Amino acid sequence: MRSRPASGPVPALALCLVLVGVGSACSVLGGDDDSDPAGDLAVELAAALSQHTLGDVPLSEDSARDAFAELVAPLDELPVAVSVASVETVEEEGRADVGLSWSWQVADGRTWAYDTTARLSAAGDEWSVDWSPESLAPDLADGDTLGLRTLTPDRGDITGADGAVLVTERPVLRYGLDKTKVEGAQVARSARRIARILDLDPASYVARAKAMGSEAFVEAVVLREDDALDVLPAFREVPGALAVNDTLPLAPSREFAAALLGRVGAATEDAVEESGGAVVAGDEVGLSGLQARYDEQLRGTAGTAVVARGADDQLRTLFEAPATDGTALATTIDPALQVKAEGALAGVGPASALVAIRPSDGAVLATANGAGAAGADLADTGQYAPGSTFKVVSSLALLRSGTAPSDRVACPATTVVDGRSFKNYDDYPASAIGDITLTQAVANSCNTAFIGNADRLADGDLAAAAAALGLGVDHDLGFPVYFGQVPPPETETGAAADLIGQGTVLASPFAMATVAASVAAGRTVLPTLLPEHRVEQVQPEVPLTAGEATQLRGLVRAVVDSGSGRFLLDVPGVTGAKTGTAEYGEPDAAGDLPTHAWMIAIRGDLAVAVFVETGVSGSQTAGPVLEAFLR
Repeated sequence: MRSRPASGPVPALALCLVLVGVGSACSVLGGDDDSDPAGDLAVELAAALSQHTLGDVPLSEDSARDAFAELVAPLDELPVAVSVASVETVEEEGRADVGLSWSWQVADGRTWAYDTTARLSAAGDEWSVDWSPESLAPDLADGDTLGLRTLTPDRGDITGADGAVLVTERPVLRYGLDKTKVEGAQVARSARRIARILDLDPASYVARAKAMGSEAFVEAVVLREDDALDVLPAFREVPGALAVNDTLPLAPSREFAAALLGRVGAATEDAVEESGGAVVAGDEVGLSGLQARYDEQLRGTAGTAVVARGADDQLRTLFEAPATDGTALATTIDPALQVKAEGALAGVGPASALVAIRPSDGAVLATANGAGAAGADLADTGQYAPGSTFKVVSSLALLRSGTAPSDRVACPATTVVDGRSFKNYDDYPASAIGDITLTQAVANSCNTAFIGNADRLADGDLAAAAAALGLGVDHDLGFPVYFGQVPPPETETGAAADLIGQGTVLASPFAMATVAASVAAGRTVLPTLLPEHRVEQVQPEVPLTAGEATQLRGLVRAVVDSGSGRFLLDVPGVTGAKTGTAEYGEPDAAGDLPTHAWMIAIRGDLAVAVFVETGVSGSQTAGPVLEAFLR
């Protein structure tokens, strides 16, 4: 339950208290007339009630003081202001009826307001309160108990393209131990068997089971219904084992955009502390991904009901501040393409990722991570040398320096820059060595041709070309994204390495998909995943022109027609691609470095980037993944 501070002191009484009866008169409490003991007691009573107590108020039955304290205790966290609305005194009968106005702050500024009456009685000159439960709230009776119930809002869905529901409430089974069914040493024995069946740490689960109360359900794990089928037979044989049906906000499958969408679970201590009272222990909140970043929107606001339980055990609602359901979060993810992306990555052992963007409007259609990513969102935030896929950027820089696609460039087998030797990849075609066109250099991915033309570029030219294609310029897209970096090189060899996507150049699969999308669209594409999240695009200093885009499309077309991407010729609609391999890490015993494998491609209104952390080459390792996705 949420706890909120009182809104202020008890309101001052500004009413004329009506005195009815023989010899009665009207007086204003707090004035100069001190001869109104009933009115004074009424004010004292209201002040005490505003503190959730009867305090030192004189009572006809002193036992009512403890009874009231017990009855009102469940409402202690709700601020209340009680004021005296009227006092009707019948002097000849030695009684007075006090009208009390109650105002409880229940939830998020919502108020439970009502009036009750309390009876005062006189014994000689002494007045006391004849307290009864109905003076606290209408229709309360002896034997009733009060309570607060949290009304849980429905969590908002996460939707995809055309409003398709991606994340919604789906059935789960909560597996655990019902301690009401076991006792003594059997608690530990059952807990240990449950932990082994569910692949948990037995010692930890046994300790938790022992520590919890005798009527506790000791939750072990929550599984989707489909994942739970293989567990049930062995689980059911354990004394006290219990599987509880429930629902959780889930995507269609466990893998579906898991790193991006995130997960929902019980609030952690940190989440409770950081919420400023909006989240309490036991609440389900977003713990990662979009579920965490947009938790407040998706979670909604819990409501509160004040309830009374009678001696007959019947529950009735005295007041209800309804919950406000969460609001759906719209994304551009295409469910069919997301499933295809994950299917294409399913057989890849190393960490891998695939991102697909629609160039015409920048919509992010798929962002997937293979099992080797171990839950990390490498697709959107990975930071890797992009290898020869970066030659699309280098090509733009060279085009701007005056080099034409048909111009001849030297492509030797090796070249040396400031004492460091650079070469082409191991299976580079021998027929493409020598003087070749820039188009051929891109198609076959000649490293030495690009390095040999480094002196055509001035400081900042490469970074400017990258920015024109959407790489290296940060934008807040409403979720974590790494757009890459093209920092100024510190050495001549660093500048040479940068041209072939090594050195200090870094990119994510998301950034390279953006590059491909910009080539396809003929402008700097700003990707969009969350249509309602407005982003002001940082325009590049030197925007991509229509002529430059046409030339770039011709270069990546040559990769498919006659270069390292020829295997895509039989994939309908592919109009351009670029392979990439980038060395990283430490050399093996033979002195060879492991390599990242990349590939980007354009097919119609679709731009795709594929990354595999460790592979043979872009065409041999990333290529089959790309082809499987595009089929």
